[in-house]
Amino acid sequence: MQHQEFEPPEELKDIIKCFWYNTGDFGEQQSAFEVQPDGYVEIIFYFDSIFSASYKGGLQPLPSPFMMGLLNQPAIFYTKNRLEIIGVRFFPWTVFDLLDLPSGKGGMHVFEHPVARLQPSLNELVNTDKVDEAITVVKQYFLDTRLQLATNNMLSKAGSAMRKANGTMPVSQVAEAAHATVRTLERNFKQSSGHTVKDVSALIRFEQVRNQLWHNPDINLAGLAHELGYTDQSHLSREFKRYSGTTPAAFARKANKRKQAVSSNDFVAFIQS
Repeated sequence: MQHQEFEPPEELKDIIKCFWYNTGDFGEQQSAFEVQPDGYVEIIFYFDSIFSASYKGGLQPLPSPFMMGLLNQPAIFYTKNRLEIIGVRFFPWTVFDLLDLPSGKGGMHVFEHPVARLQPSLNELVNTDKVDEAITVVKQYFLDTRLQLATNNMLSKAGSAMRKANGTMPVSQVAEAAHATVRTLERNFKQSSGHTVKDVSALIRFEQVRNQLWHNPDINLAGLAHELGYTDQSHLSREFKRYSGTTPAAFARKANKRKQAVSSNDFVAFIQS
């Protein structure tokens, strides 16, 4: 899949990591692709057919848009023919307040929200190859929504510290960076994201390991474990397998093969199965 990322406007940078667009042709036979966990929540608009098989007993169509909450294991999707996706990548401590939705849902879920009204206009723009205009429409929607939301400086500071430390910062230090007590931070963080600071930090740290293995499959795992604050290499391996379903060594081998077959514009978070 070809991948493009778009910077959010300055007013949204504390809420949204990026906007992105993917396109790919999967052929007439149904194909599977895998999405690895990371430290973000995504809203997905798609234009064609996409199915999920990870959390339900059988294949079932997903509406557009749908939300990908924080994952604790890979999610498998099935599609065929041409697929185009516009995604919005949120920091998990911001999205539910922004959209006035109840927090606490992980994995894939369907939600009713006015943002779904964007689908017809986005569909028309994408079908006429006006992707930049489609991204502008989505940006403007969230700019307008942002004006109605008071900034939670505590969560913003906590989230920034967690991302800057690549998920390695203890909760007590995150609270200090947010100028809050641990108890106050944990209560507000859980209320806003549905997850604890420790949960999200672990996913941020896993994301760093995954990205490092993708870009440098031959990296020394013991050194990487030390760099990212794991107790030892075994600790890193256990945590990596917990989220990815595979060992770091197996993922690195797969990444090495994939890198030989894809271009620099391919979306590396999607691993073909």
